[in-house]
Amino acid sequence: MPSPQTPDASDSPAIVLATLNAKYIHASLGLRCLLANMDLHGGAGLRAVTQLREFTIQQRPLQIVESLLALSPKVIGLGIYIWNVVETTQVVRLLKTLRPDIKVVLGGPEVSFETGEQDICRLADHVVTGWGDVSFPRLCRALLDGPQPLMKVIAGEQPPLDDLALPYGEYTDEDLAQRLLYVEASRGCPFKCEFCLSSLDKTAWAFELDRFMAEMDALYRRGARNFKFVDRTFNLKVDFSVRILQFFIDRMAPDLFVHFEVVPDSLPDRLKALIVQFPAGSLQFEVGIQSFNPEVQQRISRKQDNLKTADNLRWLVNESRAHVHADLIFGLPGETLQSFADGFDRLHELAPHEIQFGILKRLRGTPITRHTVDFAMAYDPQTPYTILQTSTIDFATMQRIGRFARYWEMVANSGRFSAALRLLLRDSPDVAGSAFHHFLAFCDWLWQTTGKTHEFALEKLVDLLFDHLTQARGLDADAVRAALGADYRASGARGRPHCLADLLAADRSAQPAGAAKPRSERQGRHVSQQSHRDAIQKAAAAA
Repeated sequence: MPSPQTPDASDSPAIVLATLNAKYIHASLGLRCLLANMDLHGGAGLRAVTQLREFTIQQRPLQIVESLLALSPKVIGLGIYIWNVVETTQVVRLLKTLRPDIKVVLGGPEVSFETGEQDICRLADHVVTGWGDVSFPRLCRALLDGPQPLMKVIAGEQPPLDDLALPYGEYTDEDLAQRLLYVEASRGCPFKCEFCLSSLDKTAWAFELDRFMAEMDALYRRGARNFKFVDRTFNLKVDFSVRILQFFIDRMAPDLFVHFEVVPDSLPDRLKALIVQFPAGSLQFEVGIQSFNPEVQQRISRKQDNLKTADNLRWLVNESRAHVHADLIFGLPGETLQSFADGFDRLHELAPHEIQFGILKRLRGTPITRHTVDFAMAYDPQTPYTILQTSTIDFATMQRIGRFARYWEMVANSGRFSAALRLLLRDSPDVAGSAFHHFLAFCDWLWQTTGKTHEFALEKLVDLLFDHLTQARGLDADAVRAALGADYRASGARGRPHCLADLLAADRSAQPAGAAKPRSERQGRHVSQQSHRDAIQKAAAAA
């Protein structure tokens, strides 16, 4: 749904900033950065004639175009990303068909590279590549007042961060109450991992900390309690990290939630001393492992101390109450199915709360393309440009792993099947292997049984797990039923899976006790699993 009108914008704006978010809950930080700098870099008066409009990719392009044209703008700036370029291309096509006089300006990572190869860039009037904080307002001033710019593609100017206005005052009260608030204490990244656009940065640049913290305090005073830091390397500068963590500790509230992306092999004692002070459900870390294979790491220019990474993950899981997401990427050049399985099993033994299982994507502009010939890397030409096969992973295997990623999200990362997952991933009397291969066998069985990767009702998934564990794995039916029953009760669901009908009929009101109100539903499921750990262990032992 569109966001409400920016309070100080005119009813008939000359400029509209817009994007299509993946979901309504996401609030575009990039557009708010542009909006905050319209007067500063475009000259006085532009901010007053600029409005921000946000849509979602689920909305019909005609509906979006109707909303935009109702504002009668002269310039429309659109933020383009890998997840919205297909839908936004149709929006631009309709805009130029209906109102060719309106200047359409594109920006964002998806159009900052390979612009000459994209339909959306051919349709638009101008494209600003890279940073747009300064270049977009200046372009708008020229489009409105002249002289008209001669160049279609404009390389964005990267100013010192101190020259930029911060965007946090552009978040509305509705944003604070209903949406994720994205914030950045720094931009850029000093690391050169070739699958990531940040590999093109020369270094990381930090905003002046006093000014940034004042903005965070203002957001907090307005009622903001959900902060997602987009910094690629939050713990790169320990002094900054310490001050930011202390800021949130000093303002801890039952509904406070903070998310950071961290470098996995750097967790000094100063940070640990603060991390342990956060209560359960308030702190989330995204830890980018990507691969534990040293040869692959070297090939893609990823510097990572695997022993320190493992030690830090182990500490976070066992000594802190932070919720830990660990990322892996399948399909990197030279990675085999078995080498990836070894890395997955190593990560699984460290027991992060979620393993975010991604398939390699060829982001435009990333240096991963230098391996295309040597490793026969074939990518889907359509977004999101997912790897289809390599010299070491054939297409059929890549499809299997794509299903693995989807099923892992449903079963493991959902937090709904803690007890059943333990049965599924461990050896049984008749079946030996590893966590990865056990789950892959389940994925193959589930696909052959259902032919589906989506639209599984929870109750149907419970019955499917029961069938696989008892029939394909040969586990004791009573033990499997006890594990699934513990999981189902902990989930709070009220249906009646066939395999649990008798068990649930005996006590329809059974619920885990003492669970605190979660900051997020899925994280709450992981936290609540602690309350029925005894039931899990008992069921696993019986099997």
